[in-house]
Amino acid sequence: MSADQPAKPQPPLFGSVDDVTERLAGVGYLASTAAATTVYLADRLGKPLLVEGPAGVGKTELAKAVAACTDSGLVRLQCYEGIDEARALYEWNHAKQLLRITAGQGRESWDETRDDVFSEEFLLPRPLLTAIRRSEPTVLLVDEMDKADVEVEGLLLEVLSDFQVTVPEMGTIAAKRRPFVLLTSNSTRELSEALKRRCLFLHLDFPDAELERRIVLTRVPELPEKLADALVRTVRVLRGLELRKAPSVAETIDWARTLLALGLDTLDDDAARATLGVVLKHHSDAQKAAAELRLN
Repeated sequence: MSADQPAKPQPPLFGSVDDVTERLAGVGYLASTAAATTVYLADRLGKPLLVEGPAGVGKTELAKAVAACTDSGLVRLQCYEGIDEARALYEWNHAKQLLRITAGQGRESWDETRDDVFSEEFLLPRPLLTAIRRSEPTVLLVDEMDKADVEVEGLLLEVLSDFQVTVPEMGTIAAKRRPFVLLTSNSTRELSEALKRRCLFLHLDFPDAELERRIVLTRVPELPEKLADALVRTVRVLRGLELRKAPSVAETIDWARTLLALGLDTLDDDAARATLGVVLKHHSDAQKAAAELRLN
């Protein structure tokens, strides 16, 4: 399975920046001009896209939206502390290998057995190898890269540089079709310069009031516009406080759905007091918000 030639770029997914904006909106993701432009460039240049920003601003949803609007398969590597090569790239099915070795004892040479147990049948591809081997349009999402150890970044360098993976027992496996790669980071630690050099960069922050209002009305179209305005204003006040966790855009949408489910058409003190738990998940944050919004 050696690579005879470098990975071929994936045919462009988008025709223009406006095409990105329109198609993302078609699947419910309202992108800023900066976001749409960077997605377009990452697609055209065949470079990975690193998206940084606070939790809950739509980084992961951007990858999902790109996959949805381009009919691409989404392959997701969820990073966490302690993730290693076996979970990110591939591992061998040791139990199945042991059974095969046991079955071959006394009937074949070790060389024959070894060649068999280190073959495709016993290989367990994980997200990175899965994305490399797909021949269909693919979006590879490496989510919360900052939670992984520095060693995992080194593992990604070969993948992001040459879009190929080396399996010592089988050779080098090159991408049949280069995927669209999007990495996200909540900036809990600084990523290496080597990784950053291979990527285009996009910083996503909480949207401005008008964009967040449009997002809420897109996701919850039955919400009255006046209630959407009040909701967005209140959320922006909450984000201005020194909270342990500021409300995300997803939580703003959840709050809108909550108010509808309760049959409320205004966000008064009683309604906010009863439903703050939808957007604030720490008691200290709720107390601070109650004092600021005079809900006591």
